[in-house]
Amino acid sequence: MTLTHTVKAFQELSVDELYEFLKLRSEVFVVEQNCVFLDQDDKDQKCHHLLLHSEGKLVGYSRLVPAGLSYEEVSIGRVVSSTAGRGKGLGRKVMEHSIAACEQLFGASDIRIGAQTYALGFYSSLGFKIDGDTYDEDGIEHVEMLRKS
Repeated sequence: MTLTHTVKAFQELSVDELYEFLKLRSEVFVVEQNCVFLDQDDKDQKCHHLLLHSEGKLVGYSRLVPAGLSYEEVSIGRVVSSTAGRGKGLGRKVMEHSIAACEQLFGASDIRIGAQTYALGFYSSLGFKIDGDTYDEDGIEHVEMLRKS
């Protein structure tokens, strides 16, 4: 499986790229996880977007959020991999590329995430540590985690 990734500011995205990642986010967060929420939260326009492709298909995505928009720190959000790509290490690739892109875009800084609790081990393996109490977001238990620069 040959993987390629790109990082683009919202204004650099093509209409097809925008459609592609909004569809993937909806497939996973709204349909698969059964969360009824408005995904378009007016943050996308202020963020960079990491797109991970395999053979021309979007298989992974994340949103790179500047400090002060979601949290005081830089953040990585909307981390998602396609159902067809699960179990192939794509989530790790998305996060490794996302961390590197945050360092490149925003400089060496702490990164805060809101992690679904089932994935705590995964995020811990990438250097994130729990930094807060669990909370409910759209019916799914989450916890804030912080990766120090």
